[in-house]
Amino acid sequence: MEVELRHLRAFVTVATCGTFTAASRELLITQPALTRTIQQLEESVGTRLLERTPHGVEPTEAGGELLGRLHVVLRDLDTALAAAGGNAGLRIGFQWALPDPWASDLLTAFETATGATATLLRRDDIVAALHSGDVDAALVRGEIDASGISGTLLFEEDRLAAVAASSELAARTELDWTELAAHPVVVNTVSGATSPLDWPPENRPAQVMQCGSYDEWLTIIASGRAVGSTTTSAAEAHTHARVAHLPLRNAPRVALRLLWPTRRSSDPLLRRFSELAHSVQRAS
Repeated sequence: MEVELRHLRAFVTVATCGTFTAASRELLITQPALTRTIQQLEESVGTRLLERTPHGVEPTEAGGELLGRLHVVLRDLDTALAAAGGNAGLRIGFQWALPDPWASDLLTAFETATGATATLLRRDDIVAALHSGDVDAALVRGEIDASGISGTLLFEEDRLAAVAASSELAARTELDWTELAAHPVVVNTVSGATSPLDWPPENRPAQVMQCGSYDEWLTIIASGRAVGSTTTSAAEAHTHARVAHLPLRNAPRVALRLLWPTRRSSDPLLRRFSELAHSVQRAS
């Protein structure tokens, strides 16, 4: 039996969803039909690709390798088909609030200039999303050093201190960057743009709490357990009744970068998006 595109899409969907039930709903086919499709694919390649677990299914070693390759192949195929049908576009990943109205102006300028669509997709693990082809490019704050990823600096943003509204610090008009480190500091290790290394060695926070999302970060600060630092645009987009934001003197600015897979550096849509990302910022 020859392997068909439906076999490959079925395998990717099951492996991504983690269960045949969820995958069958997404593919709009019955579970028995989906099971037969996966069995046909495994018979064709001559090895088991999915392993059943108490919680669903997981790719085998061979399945995991195939899954990684298929993410790239199917993404490129979808892009080619969309372009052939006049529906080309870019999927732009981001981790949390983007500067406004800059982001909206950029998407509008790109779609007007190219006739292509631009879709924003929130992803915590941007590097994984870029490598898998889940997104075509990403707008990311801070430093990311990963193989196979290229990028360009767009601009830098000012920082604000984030403190509990009930704390004595909330009554201040501003704080110094080194002064912030005298308190327990919470750091979002997944998508945040602050690290203890941002302070000079002699003034680094003695107590650092870690969390995995912006919502967790806000909740910890609101409870008065720690203070934090964020960008002005994020503070404007994510307000919390029990969190106050204050200007920070002498704080390092936060870089916003456009990243993309190095193998796609010659993509004309990506090049045009990068050009506009720079020009929209300069005009604002």
